[in-house]
Amino acid sequence: MGARILLTTPLPEPAPALLAAAGDVTVLEAPPSYAELDALCASGDFDVVLTQLRDVIDAPLLARARVRGFSNYAVGYNNIDVAAATGHGIAVANTPGVLTNATADIAMLLILGTARRVIEADRLVREGRFTGWEPELLLGSDVSGKTLGLAGFGRIARATARRALGFGMEVIFAPRPPGNRVVDHKELGEFAGKVRQVPWDELVTASDYLSLHVPLNPDTRHLVDAVVLKRMKSTAILINTARGPIVDEEALVHALSTRRIAGAGLDVFENEPALAEGLALLPNTVLLPHVGSATVPVRAEMARLSALNAIAMAAGQLPAHPVNPEVYA
Repeated sequence: MGARILLTTPLPEPAPALLAAAGDVTVLEAPPSYAELDALCASGDFDVVLTQLRDVIDAPLLARARVRGFSNYAVGYNNIDVAAATGHGIAVANTPGVLTNATADIAMLLILGTARRVIEADRLVREGRFTGWEPELLLGSDVSGKTLGLAGFGRIARATARRALGFGMEVIFAPRPPGNRVVDHKELGEFAGKVRQVPWDELVTASDYLSLHVPLNPDTRHLVDAVVLKRMKSTAILINTARGPIVDEEALVHALSTRRIAGAGLDVFENEPALAEGLALLPNTVLLPHVGSATVPVRAEMARLSALNAIAMAAGQLPAHPVNPEVYA
């Protein structure tokens, strides 16, 4: 008997071909509600569920689930209660390492786009309000020579640093805020002598651009809150390509609307896809619909990895990218 795999949304190739060759595949035409997904997972009709970040796989659902595993079509997996899954012997897998450059490109795009007010400029032209060059038309902020502060210093942060250095920025970082773990020269590798580690508190106060690159966990939820926003430079710009709940979005709207900080470039939101009230009306923002990984090659590789993870788990085998490999012990 082949694998029985449920997809909560259609995926690009090569996932459909790989999964079809492995067994029976059910693809939902519309995103399921929590109740619908709960019932499907408890039905016993599927070996593995291939999920998205929007699919909530919490402890109550996992207690009822009759599946071998969940293959998340994402690098992150904060939508899944991994501890509860492990407790029930259910495997979890993800797609790490595939979107580093694509997401770093988006971080740099948000830095440049927010600094140079591209959304406002584009709207001005499209609405027919551009009447010619003016000395003070849409004056923005410099990027070259300014300080980029990286909250986190993993793969995506490092790729962002590489790009920022090319723009002549000074790069500082705090590796695992709010903590202050020391990173030695050996760990810095190619960045030794090019970037500088500072404590989280200093990163907040010294950065002209504060870019977030940390995972979402209890320590980083609302890492950037009203207190942090008050301590940032009034000319600073906040960039978030990580996870929405790392920022207290209501506090951010207040800081932006009162010009406590100069701007924000966001690819993720606290209660995605909903936005905090007033955020969409603020001109000093660039708001993207979670497109950090949205290139054809990256999404195809995510599809391939998540499909192979699902096939392995359906066969009772350790997937290539397990989140909780101890389940197989």
